[in-house]
Amino acid sequence: KKYHRVERAYGSFMRSFTLPEDADGSKVNAEYKDGVLKVHLPKSEKAKPKAIEVKVS
Repeated sequence: KKYHRVERAYGSFMRSFTLPEDADGSKVNAEYKDGVLKVHLPKSEKAKPKAIEVKVS
């Protein structure tokens, strides 16, 4: 005989983690679709790299 076993948890769930220093927590965005939670956390403006032109004589 073949058996198929599925386990499911019901109730609340909590996960916590430390954010990187360059993350902008005020612009966090989350999407829950098809049982998958996606959390988008952009870098802060000051942490984004900038191109600087350096003139050489």
